[in-house]
Amino acid sequence: MLHNRIAVLRAERKLSRQALATAVGVNPQTIGFLERGDYTPSLELAFKISRHFKLPVETVFSPDPFRPLSEQLYELQKRGA
Repeated sequence: MLHNRIAVLRAERKLSRQALATAVGVNPQTIGFLERGDYTPSLELAFKISRHFKLPVETVFSPDPFRPLSEQLYELQKRGA
């Protein structure tokens, strides 16, 4: 299984599944399948999605579960203190 942050990134940018699907050339259902982990994207699609969000592919997709952003922010705050 390949984990992803597509739903979080879409929400941040107020982007619908339809709009993302159109931008990367897939069916909106494909975006839903990706977000739920029901479908693993091709390498080409993973790069298209990452490019759309202007992020490195490893920021959007990972073979390991992503840590919650709240944990990451807390860790950064501790380092800065």
